[in-house]
Amino acid sequence: MIYKTLGKTGLKVSIIGFGASPLGAEFGPVDPQESRRAVNYAIDHGINYFDVAPYYGRTLAETRLGEFLEGKRDKIILTSKACRYDITDFDYSAQRIIRSIEESLKRLRTDYVDLYQIHDVEYAKTEQVINEAIPAMLKLKQQGKVRLIGITGYPLTPLKEIAQTADVDTVLTYCRYNLMDTTMDDILTPVIRRKGIGLINASPLHMRVLTEKGAPHWHPAPEKVFKVAAQVAKLCRQHGTTISDLAMQFALAHRDVAITLVGTSKVRHVEANINIVGTQPDPDLLAQVLEMIKPVANICWKEGLPENDDPDAIDKRTLGMERNEDMQEEADR
Repeated sequence: MIYKTLGKTGLKVSIIGFGASPLGAEFGPVDPQESRRAVNYAIDHGINYFDVAPYYGRTLAETRLGEFLEGKRDKIILTSKACRYDITDFDYSAQRIIRSIEESLKRLRTDYVDLYQIHDVEYAKTEQVINEAIPAMLKLKQQGKVRLIGITGYPLTPLKEIAQTADVDTVLTYCRYNLMDTTMDDILTPVIRRKGIGLINASPLHMRVLTEKGAPHWHPAPEKVFKVAAQVAKLCRQHGTTISDLAMQFALAHRDVAITLVGTSKVRHVEANINIVGTQPDPDLLAQVLEMIKPVANICWKEGLPENDDPDAIDKRTLGMERNEDMQEEADR
């Protein structure tokens, strides 16, 4: 395993992070015993960063992770979140954050979390995040219930504004630095670099677009993105590799990203991610792939309050159907 320092925090973190959202059956049914084995395998093979939230599985992911980590808490860096609790249930008030940490600590069977994050800041007024939510987090930091505080989200504009203004240790964004979208570097990364904030990149497979199975039916990107991804997958196979391996190599090479966070609940997925660490992409193949992707590169969609949309964000694709039981975790490779 390779480790990096998380911004100015001094924490040494594995460059692959264990995203625990699938433990809560967030993307479909999971085998709890296989999930336990996946957590153990990750720890045994050097992954020390675990990310969860009460939203994932509507508290089930936290409950299961807390159970799986019994006797292993001191071996890992444990992170959770507050403010998002269901599809449309958001509460960024100080009172809810203070109550939320107590609930999470109980489920996680610990006295503190290493990093506590405001979940999906795009669904809040930026002023409330800066003036109420972050001060509440800082109070928890002073009390020793959390060691570090951070923010998470999809649109880069509010993340940039908050990072510029507030005292945060980390920023997590998803789907904004991968083969399909690199706009994180245009908008957010310069601020992160200047302020020494720890940068966490989630969904390096673009919520399963960059996999052999392709995008799930609920993915918000337009169909043309999926069509190009299928062509890229075919090209990768012809070169003796997979689109997901190439995508992981591309994401892991980012010099400013401390942690690339991948959601998983299966040993084979953890093993595949660990095996890709330290490998390099075929430069000729990567160049061909980036050229193929150009016509659909950097397409982002609207997420959260309209005032928090990124420039040029498009409406989400009409899904046409509800989630169903055969959905797999976004990291399914």
